[in-house]
This record gives sequence, structure tokens and C-alpha cells, in this order.
Amino acid sequence: MAERQILKQQVCFALYSTSRSFTAFYRPMLEELGLTYPQYLVLMLLWEQDRASVTELGEALQLDSGTLSPLLKRLESSGLIRRRRSNDDERRVEIELTDDGVAMQRRASAIPAQLAEAAGIGIEELTQLCATLSKLNASLRHVTTQ
Repeated sequence: MAERQILKQQVCFALYSTSRSFTAFYRPMLEELGLTYPQYLVLMLLWEQDRASVTELGEALQLDSGTLSPLLKRLESSGLIRRRRSNDDERRVEIELTDDGVAMQRRASAIPAQLAEAAGIGIEELTQLCATLSKLNASLRHVTTQ
């Protein structure tokens, strides 16, 4: 007889439902900034490293160009990023922050602390959770890309 599977005991459901809760938590704060969650993620990467290629952003965010390109166009039309062809390789499109994009970091800087406070989880625990999820993600990506 097959072992009975309980939904609430499945890691996949815990990740799915938590992801939905995260998105719902972030939504009002990001709407106040005029951002969607994927746009926020792009900006976070650019705040770490002021310039990145479209390919680098896509790889880091695990997004294909069909999803990433319209997102970048909206960020550019909002005045937060600039897209430029590389001087070294015209096929390479580089993304960089504008002054408004840099200023957005200050406006968004309280979001992580608000999440930790609302979740009632300390920074150490969130850091450990992030490390565990990153390890799980890397392992699953390795298996699915073979």
C-alpha cells in the first residue's frame, strides 16, 4: 500500500504557500514604490552591482528573455534603469541604474526589516533559511538541467 501523503507535510506546498504569502506581504510596499516584485528583484541585483548584462540578470533571476525584456522596458520607462549596447560587444545589452534607480534603494531599504519583524523571525534564522533554500534550489536546478 502506498504511503499516504499529507499536503501540509510536503515541502513543495510549504514553499508554494510561503511564496504566495511573501508576495502578498510585499505587494502594498512595492505598490507604494510603483514596482512589481520582479522589478524589485532586478533593482536589488543592480543595487549589488550597478551594471549587469541582460543575460546575467536573466541567469541570476532564473528568468527567460521573454519575461525579462518587457520588465526591463517598464523599468526604463519609469526612469529607474538605462539599457545600453556594450562598447565591446554590440550583441550584449547592459543595464545600469539611473540616479532615480539609485535613490529607489533608499526608499526600499526598510522592506527586509519589515518582513523579518512581521514574520517574527530573527535575522540569523532568516539567513539560515535562505541558505537552505538556496542549496535546495541549486540541487534541483542541477537535476532538472541535466
